[in-house]
Amino acid sequence: MLGRTLQLYIFKYMFKMTIYFFLGIALLIFLIDFTEMNNRFGNLQGYSSSLGIYITTMRLPFILSVAIPFVILAASMTTLIQLNKKNELVVARSVGVSAWQFLLPLWLAALIFGLFSIFVINPISAYGYSVATEMESTFRGQKKSADLFDDKRPWLRQDSEDGGSILIGAERVSGNGIVLLNAVFLELDGDGRIKRRLDAANARLENDRWILTETTASIVGQPSEDLGQIFVPTDIDPAIIKEALVPPELVPFLQLSKQINAAQSFGVTSAPYRMQFQALLSTPLLLIAMTLIGATVSLRFARFGQSERMILGGIIAGFMLYVVTEVTKSFGGAGIISPIIAAWLPVAASSMFGIAYLLHREDG
Repeated sequence: MLGRTLQLYIFKYMFKMTIYFFLGIALLIFLIDFTEMNNRFGNLQGYSSSLGIYITTMRLPFILSVAIPFVILAASMTTLIQLNKKNELVVARSVGVSAWQFLLPLWLAALIFGLFSIFVINPISAYGYSVATEMESTFRGQKKSADLFDDKRPWLRQDSEDGGSILIGAERVSGNGIVLLNAVFLELDGDGRIKRRLDAANARLENDRWILTETTASIVGQPSEDLGQIFVPTDIDPAIIKEALVPPELVPFLQLSKQINAAQSFGVTSAPYRMQFQALLSTPLLLIAMTLIGATVSLRFARFGQSERMILGGIIAGFMLYVVTEVTKSFGGAGIISPIIAAWLPVAASSMFGIAYLLHREDG
């Protein structure tokens, strides 16, 4: 009975600390992002503070999702440090409660928050960032890339009615792949020579056609011509556009399986989407690994005294784990290693190391 009461108390404390850090970091990110947006776009026509607040709010879940592992790390360390300062863990140890019994609530809180991140924060962040990107285009206007074939600009090809083809590129994508921002359409003849280049502030796929707005046409040897809004017929399947142009991070978790199947059916690599799927699945274990890292530097305080070096060491260890997971994620997304290995190996290895370290310290 005592063990359950203590575990419930620690769970509530951990959950409270997680909410505090989550809201605090969210506020900090909001202020920084809003300030940066005002500095970049404050003088542009069509921009206002209310629009900036709206866009920042839509972007916030996407940016905040990156900070979730550090929220759990900070919450777990703070929980154990505070319980040690009040000698509550000392008393618990004296009546026979093991370290594993009061670490279990931390793992449960991390698991719940990991599932919340997958099924709530991820879909909201994907939708919000897409909306924010589209809204941002309304006041940024057309911006022609200095380098046409920029490595960061994805491209796809469609056939045209005159026997040629059209290369379509976009600086950014929103609207689940049906809206291209700062789009470039290169019209090619049957021999592959460029006939005309169309630069548009955005291009929207609607009723088997592209609707280009604020369009500028360029032909070699002739001055550029402003065409305003024009229409370009297309027979491209929206699924192909989404697969080719939408980053995996902007695909909600529940739609990733469908996206993987679509990529495989079109004969293109599905590694980035499989990597994103496995990375999201491993999020609860990553957060549990963060609580283990927090425990390795926090449980010693009651017997050996507080040490700023150990706190800093815990923060560095958590940061290194995050860096390693991101590096392996890049390898998995590129198809260099299996996405399953890339997603699960770092967090599994760090979890086993944390458990082994605690077993050595707590159970001899």
